[in-house]
Amino acid sequence: MPLWRNPNWFDASRRREQLDDHIAHTGKACFGLRTFEENEKVKAVLGHFNRVAPKYDFMNSLLSLGIQHIWKRAAIRMLGIRPGDRILDVCGGTGDLAIQASRRSGPLGRVVIYDINWRMLAAGRPKIDPFPELANIRFVQGDAERISFPDGSFDMAMVGFGIRNLTHLKQGFAEMHRVLKPGGKILCLEFSRPTNPVFRWLYDFYSFNIMPLLGELIAGSAESYACLPETIRMFPLPGELTAMLTQLGFAKVHHRSFTNGIAVAHVGIKKGNMFTAPSRSASARVPVHCITPSPP
Repeated sequence: MPLWRNPNWFDASRRREQLDDHIAHTGKACFGLRTFEENEKVKAVLGHFNRVAPKYDFMNSLLSLGIQHIWKRAAIRMLGIRPGDRILDVCGGTGDLAIQASRRSGPLGRVVIYDINWRMLAAGRPKIDPFPELANIRFVQGDAERISFPDGSFDMAMVGFGIRNLTHLKQGFAEMHRVLKPGGKILCLEFSRPTNPVFRWLYDFYSFNIMPLLGELIAGSAESYACLPETIRMFPLPGELTAMLTQLGFAKVHHRSFTNGIAVAHVGIKKGNMFTAPSRSASARVPVHCITPSPP
């Protein structure tokens, strides 16, 4: 039976808590409803995005009926980007958030699209490279759980619809905290669960039935799009994520829901060094200006 028709899919919402602790005790990591050895999840996620990269932007617009662009613009406004700001777009993929941040930070600013998958970075280049006004964007291939920049490198760090795919969620946020300057801001835009019960039922039906079907017909991979609603239900609810970010050293964490709770944007400010990830050695740090995506 396909996973998106599995009658037990709703149990995933009960398993989102303490995922990092679960990994530590069992050595097992989840990608949606699938379970992998901890060191195998990265390969599974890479395989997923290798399959969807060529049609990633088109499918996102189709499946969201274009509403994702409204969410992203609203989330970027919450950051309050200023001219000259240095901004890290973690799990930045094809660069939608980075493009908006680039225009707000201006020619004196710097925006780094940081993603582990070179195919996703390459898919985003045609909508960035030809435009001189986006010349402040750089592409860096790297692991979001071990960000290749020194402490305090950025004024802002953001992640849109990507961090739920990490093996260790807290480690990803801790790394974002580490590379922010004191007083720097974090933005996390992610999918969540609709708040209205009727709307939630309609959304679940669409997510677990229509989305995989469209994925099969258009992108040639039903499985890749069955993973999407599964990973959403494993991600912390808005209040849980607020508590996690606060524990990791962010202050004034608040969130805004979009479209009846389908997507939620969290914003916080770096207040100190508690729970910050270890500093990277000088040899592991990557200059902002020199990296472009390339195949392995």
